[in-house]
This record gives sequence, structure tokens and C-alpha cells, in this order.
Amino acid sequence: MASNTTDNSQQTPRQRNGPPPPRRQGRNPPPPRYQPQHHQTTAQVPQEKKKPVFVKVDQLKPGTSGHTLAVKVVSQTSVPQKPNAASSSSSHLRPNRISECLVGDETASILFTARNDQVELMKPGATVNLRNAKIDMFKGSMRLAVDKWGRIEVTEPVEMAVKEDNNLSLVEYELVNVEE
Repeated sequence: MASNTTDNSQQTPRQRNGPPPPRRQGRNPPPPRYQPQHHQTTAQVPQEKKKPVFVKVDQLKPGTSGHTLAVKVVSQTSVPQKPNAASSSSSHLRPNRISECLVGDETASILFTARNDQVELMKPGATVNLRNAKIDMFKGSMRLAVDKWGRIEVTEPVEMAVKEDNNLSLVEYELVNVEE
């Protein structure tokens, strides 16, 4: 064979004539231009905590949350747990303790659902502060509850006449769709 033939695997790349192709913005965008700002960052200035706004029991509405209340526990009733197939299959889990407590202030009263460790705090006659409480609907009536984002604080006993005849949990609500 002739020695002046070229091997295809060792070809040199073709050279382009003219300017290079424009840069594509998607692959490698230009760096952002930073402007020096002359204000203090929030890490340097400590923000003051807002004081909690305590609401009265009669101001509670269905489907609301984030309430802070000072209430007195009137009574406590333990809710028996039904044995079912789900709880027997997961016997390694701790059984849930649920207690319904009637709590209230001088304006109204409502049922509070205490779960697990909350049951010990909600003793009859105790005065408690409920922080970040929410209203749950159970069978059409309101129940007050504090989940893992809330807090129950037992405070010093306060003489408070609880208005038991205005029980908000006895009012039955119905969800109505309004068409416009």
C-alpha cells in the first residue's frame, strides 16, 4: 500500500474560520454583580419577641389555630381505647392515652383533648396557659387541642369562675358549600 494515505482514526480537527460561536447562557451564566449594601444584617440585631396575645374562650371559631389562652381545668374524663387490628399488630408502639377535659374562663368553656404527656398536666382545678392551640372539629363540634408545635404551661392557681353554661363544644356546626 501507499504510505501517503491517512488513517481515519488519527484525523486532526477542522479549524473554524471566523468568530467563535456565542456563549450559551444556560450552561455557564455570567457571575452576578454584587453591590455593597450598607445596612445591618438580622444576625447582628437581636429581634425582640412579641408578647403573646391572650384570647378568651368565647372568641374561638371553627378551623382556627395559633391561639394563646389562660384557662382553668374543670373536669377530666379518660377516653377508653378500643382494641383493634392496627394496635395489636404494632404492639411495640406505646399506647396512646387520650383524655377529654372541660376547660374554660369567665366567658365560656370548651372541651380540650389531652394526649399522652398532656394528661398529667390537665388535672381538675389547675390553671394552665395553652400556647399555639388549635380548634379541631369532631363530629361537628369544636374541640381545643395542642399539638407538637404548641405548649401547655401549668401556672399558679388563679381564682376564676368558669362559665360552664356556655359550652362551645355543645354547638354543632355543619360545613356548607356556598356557590357564587
